[in-house]
Amino acid sequence: MTLKCALGLMSGTSMDGIDIAAVISDGEQIVRRGPSGFVPYEADFRQRIGAALTDAKAIKARADRPGDLGELEREITRRHAGAVQAFLKEHPLLTPDIVGFHGQTVLHRPDEGYTVQLGDGAALATATGIPVVYDMRANDMAHGGQGAPLVPAYHAALARSLPSETSDFPVCFVNIGGISNVTYVPREGDPVAFDSGPGNTLIDQWVFAQGGVPYDADGMIAREGEVIGEIVGRYLGSAFFERPAPKSLDRNDFTLDHTAGLELSDGARTLAAVTAAAILRSVDHFPEVPKLWVLCGGGRKNPHIVADMRLGVQSARVLLAEEVGFDGDAMEAEAWAYFAIRSLRQLPLTFPTTTGCREPVVGGVLIEP
Repeated sequence: MTLKCALGLMSGTSMDGIDIAAVISDGEQIVRRGPSGFVPYEADFRQRIGAALTDAKAIKARADRPGDLGELEREITRRHAGAVQAFLKEHPLLTPDIVGFHGQTVLHRPDEGYTVQLGDGAALATATGIPVVYDMRANDMAHGGQGAPLVPAYHAALARSLPSETSDFPVCFVNIGGISNVTYVPREGDPVAFDSGPGNTLIDQWVFAQGGVPYDADGMIAREGEVIGEIVGRYLGSAFFERPAPKSLDRNDFTLDHTAGLELSDGARTLAAVTAAAILRSVDHFPEVPKLWVLCGGGRKNPHIVADMRLGVQSARVLLAEEVGFDGDAMEAEAWAYFAIRSLRQLPLTFPTTTGCREPVVGGVLIEP
């Protein structure tokens, strides 16, 4: 099978910038991971995206762009084009066949059958001169799926490539971004996946509101605090955790309402505990308890989340992506590169066990420059 070189672009629910990664693959089992990079958003632009989430609440159809959303979409697309151009200048030997473009999610309403990502695929293709596959969630929703999480198909491919000394099925990949999602990969069969609860988003909102900083770097703020168990219990009392999988979340489905009156450090430490506890609750919806957990995404850099996970899983192993040879920062961008290749080959991106779609679903819209 002919291999393709793809670039993946991801701007996630943490709204901190653009991840970019190269992958060479057949869209199935062959995955050769290439270079990756990150283009951070400055604080003002992050705040602008955050404000746009309010505008997005007025969306009634996917094409609606009320308030600042139209201009913001153009700016997001321009920044992604610049990221691609700078990346290729830095890595001149790369010759990508395709770009997988996620865009910036501003609204996710699976119960209403739509999800909105800001990003103009046609404009990106024109600016870069490279074909683009974008809008990879919509077709899943049209077939009864939640439109998220999408990364599980890539997690499953990575699980099959784990070194023999670390491979121990069932494996659970955990992506701790703004929202956390889990992928349960059995030794045989399709993965099981769903959003597990808040990831970094509540911590980020808390430390910004109370301390004026965008995130708790290396858990330094939480290090001075303690876990308030009553608050953790209130969050875990949400009906979301009892809902059977598949299921997905919007960034605003969990709020800071339960944290009123906490000290800055106690709030940061407590919300880290919420993130870990929510992930551990995912076991209730797995066929078996995982023997290996692989942590990806920005939340793996918070030592309190990792420590709480390791304390909570008991006999299983909890390893960071880097400890099994992967890049926990680039994994979602790699996934979007991989999905662009799968889309070209008309291979499914989602499955009934990952999003709840009625049948395995191909996704994405291909735009030539």
